Formats: sequence, C-alpha cells, structure tokens
Amino acid sequence: MMQSLGRSYVQYFNREYRRSGTLWEGRFRSCLVQENEYLLELYRYIELNPVRAGMVNSPAEYSWSSYQINGVGKKSELCTPHANYLSLGSTTDERLQNYRELFTDDVEEDMLQEIRENIQKGMVLGNDRFKEEIEILTDRRCVAQKRGRPVGWRKQKSI
Repeated sequence: MMQSLGRSYVQYFNREYRRSGTLWEGRFRSCLVQENEYLLELYRYIELNPVRAGMVNSPAEYSWSSYQINGVGKKSELCTPHANYLSLGSTTDERLQNYRELFTDDVEEDMLQEIRENIQKGMVLGNDRFKEEIEILTDRRCVAQKRGRPVGWRKQKSI
C-alpha cells in the first residue's frame, strides 16, 4: 500500500511541479516495537533526528514532528495520544512537562544503534523475551542472523 501510494504521489508531484526523479531517498521503513520499554525511546529517537542532523537546536523548533503536540501542547486532530504518553502524568501540563524532560539527554548510543539496525532490517525492537514471543506468534525470525550462508552448508547439502 505504501509503495503504491508513494508512486502515485511522486507522479502527481512531478507533473504538478514539472520535474522528474524520486522524492525520497529510500523505501518506507518500519518495525514492530515493544511499547512499554521502547516506545518512548523511539519517540525520542524520531523527534531528536532534526537536532542530530543540525537542522534545529531543539525538537521544539522543528514544526514537522509530534513534539509540537506532545511537548509544547499544540492542538492537532492528526495525533491520538498513546497510552504510554498519557501515563506520563494525570494532567495535560504534567504530561507536557514530563515529556519535555525526556529530551534533556540524547538517546544513548547503544539504543541509537539498536533502533537503526532494527528499522533498517525490519526486525522487532524489544527485549529478548518479546522477540521470542513474536517469533512464536508469527512463525518468523525476529532477530537478524549473520549474513551469508551458514558455515558448513556444502557438507549438509551433499548428505
């Protein structure tokens, strides 16, 4: 669906603005996320991307993210607050304050690497138990394996 939508939009955009070529660098990427332990980390990762890219000094300065809604209090019909966000406080002001406090430090390097690898490979972002449960439910591998053929595959093939 995303691929079809993207193709249609690129054709429209190129016709409308008399241009050619692609609009985006790569394909749409996503991964399944364990919400309780990783969702707010993923929020931080996404909303700090413009800061890491040097586009702005603070996520509040970037108008194209949900930080405007979750951290500043801007009203929007496009975003529905997640239960994890709502659990940050019992009042709107308390949630806004606690959400802003999540951004006093950058995402730790290990977490950045884990998020990037899992999104790149379309794997599951969560702890080992969560990944095992998802593997059982979906009957699909959720942990990346070493690239290439397994060691000794020729011997196994000839048997």
